[in-house]
Amino acid sequence: MSKKSRVLLLVTVLFCTVVPARSQSDLPEGEGKKAVQTYCVQCHDLSQVTRAGYSQEGWQNNINMMLNVGATLPQDEVELVIQYLAKNFPERPKPDAVVLPGSVQVSIKEWVVPTPGSRPHDPLATPDNAIWYTGQFANVLGRLDLQTGQITEYRLKTPHAGPHGLVADKDGNIWYTSNFKSHIGKLDPKTGQVTEYPMPDPAARDPHTPIFDQQGTLWFTVQGGNMVGRLNPQTGEVKLVTSPTPKSRPYGMVVNSKGIPFFVEFGSNKIASIDPHTMEIREYVLPHTETRPRRIAISSDDVLWYSDYARGYLGRFEPATGKASEWPSPGGPKSQP
Repeated sequence: MSKKSRVLLLVTVLFCTVVPARSQSDLPEGEGKKAVQTYCVQCHDLSQVTRAGYSQEGWQNNINMMLNVGATLPQDEVELVIQYLAKNFPERPKPDAVVLPGSVQVSIKEWVVPTPGSRPHDPLATPDNAIWYTGQFANVLGRLDLQTGQITEYRLKTPHAGPHGLVADKDGNIWYTSNFKSHIGKLDPKTGQVTEYPMPDPAARDPHTPIFDQQGTLWFTVQGGNMVGRLNPQTGEVKLVTSPTPKSRPYGMVVNSKGIPFFVEFGSNKIASIDPHTMEIREYVLPHTETRPRRIAISSDDVLWYSDYARGYLGRFEPATGKASEWPSPGGPKSQP
């Protein structure tokens, strides 16, 4: 894949949807316009930029992400472009948070990752008092030591792999999905060695969420490829099956106490399970056609909980009975849980 094609792919992933093109002449006048016209359209449509809205800090982060994946914007024009974009395409207001009365006390602490524009993703807590994350646009896995605050980055073997989800095995290895280069990866933190397991089907282009079952088998979703996969860590064998519903976009995934994987279909109003032996998929239709479940959790009684990103609801589903219950988010229908 060429650098231009790669940046186009990553920008599309970042902004998620495509809108009608906007003419370069529609750009507001000002210092930085020429640089945006020259460099921001080399790899994607101008509308990918103009329909976005960020604070100055947000634009700085996004420009760094683009530079990380090969954008050719000269370093001496970076600040000019950031200032231009922040002035003309500012952050759009989001729904106000709704604070409910109660006795809960919350403390939030933040750490700045070493590489600007990393797009840290999918944090994972491990038993050694560390937090791991995928630096999706910096092509690294990161480890934060919560005692010292030190962050260590581990660079991946394949350039622009786009690491997404991650999970640890019983030996402390960190496994990740290569969302941009179609493989599953394993990092040994002791040695820094990375082992890659490529997808056997080129249509499985974007592995997404990984999870281990009780037998040590790695399961994962493939969102755009509309598949679910199984990887045997002992043999390296990867098997894939296609979701019965076209464009259902398998997303979040959990495993119940019996070793059965469940996943949500972000492109439809369905939850699904997969037989761990035959890999046969069974789908469960949720009550509202407009529901779009994105992430999923499971409780000790094997009841599934899902976030309805499209409608702003929290849902509860009992696979044994097929009963679904839903509660609206206090933040409203645009809260995007």
